[in-house]
Amino acid sequence: MPAIKIGIVGAGGMARYHYDGFTKAGAEVIAIANRNIERANEFASPRNIKKTYDTLTRMLDAESGLDAVSIAAPNKFHKSLIIEALENGLHVFCEKPPTLNAAEMKEVLAAVKKSGKKLLFDFNNRARPESRAMLSYIKSGKVGRINSAQAIWIRRAGIPGFGGWFTTKAVSGGGPVIDLLHMIDLALYFMDYPEPSFALSSVFYDFMGNKAFKGPWGIADTQNGVTDVESACHAFLTFKSGQCLTIRNSWAEMNEREVVSVVFQGQKAGGKVERVFQRDGSDETSMDTCRIFTEENGVHVNIDMITEQDKTMGRESAAANFVYTLTGAAEPLNTPEQALILMKIIDALYESAASGKPVSIG
Repeated sequence: MPAIKIGIVGAGGMARYHYDGFTKAGAEVIAIANRNIERANEFASPRNIKKTYDTLTRMLDAESGLDAVSIAAPNKFHKSLIIEALENGLHVFCEKPPTLNAAEMKEVLAAVKKSGKKLLFDFNNRARPESRAMLSYIKSGKVGRINSAQAIWIRRAGIPGFGGWFTTKAVSGGGPVIDLLHMIDLALYFMDYPEPSFALSSVFYDFMGNKAFKGPWGIADTQNGVTDVESACHAFLTFKSGQCLTIRNSWAEMNEREVVSVVFQGQKAGGKVERVFQRDGSDETSMDTCRIFTEENGVHVNIDMITEQDKTMGRESAAANFVYTLTGAAEPLNTPEQALILMKIIDALYESAASGKPVSIG
């Protein structure tokens, strides 16, 4: 079978994980598009990608041999780029969040169904070794139904620049609620993606103007740029199944350190998948754990699962899964239908925070 041929849209920080995952899975990246063509050339040159373009449209016009497109562009452009690729007969792998809101995701889902093509999102934390180990334990039946869970991605100093697209709601869709949605997704994944019922949420804007709370990624600040997104969110979700989920997301909040975790309580056992950082945003300072809490023979037992460390947080494995899905070697790690549920929840969190009241999720 010939190698899957992929074009990447966007030459930012996530593109390298897409490239590495695709190529390790046997695909060939034959082109990259970026609005700043110089950045496209800088990305392409050391990776021997021969073709660069300034738009997806130009790439599609020139590259008739493409099988798929990978999207690593700012959030505002996800919907239009996904639909353009699908309408041109290509499979799509897209960075999170899926879209800016649920209404956009409904349009995307309709385009997927019309095209008959595959669409996967980079919910990379599903692909982490700890998450895979935990899911296998859950699927074994040893946990039972998960009654409740806590999804946490908190940073003490993790604002991704000031005035750039991350802090501009019209481009990003919001702050840590939508940016750090990975643990919400992972908790839902462990819970078998139950249908949501109600959301109650509060968001806070403290520290958004304080550069002591900027993250370490080196994203340049934009002079006179917009900073109109939240810095933290605390929320509670209920589901029609009777399950519930507590959420805490922050870019800037008075924490000891950055913590990324899902903790759950099941009918037979509980569990925790956690990554703790000694320095916000610095993968090299992180430590992963995967633990089950259960009872055996009248004794409370903790089980530590030993998994390999993945400094990419599953990013390369998630991209590889896209290729394996297209070749039939693996099942997709996520679906557009799950993405729609997730975006409905994100919408409800913002709506509840704005109204100060619980919001029904239809």
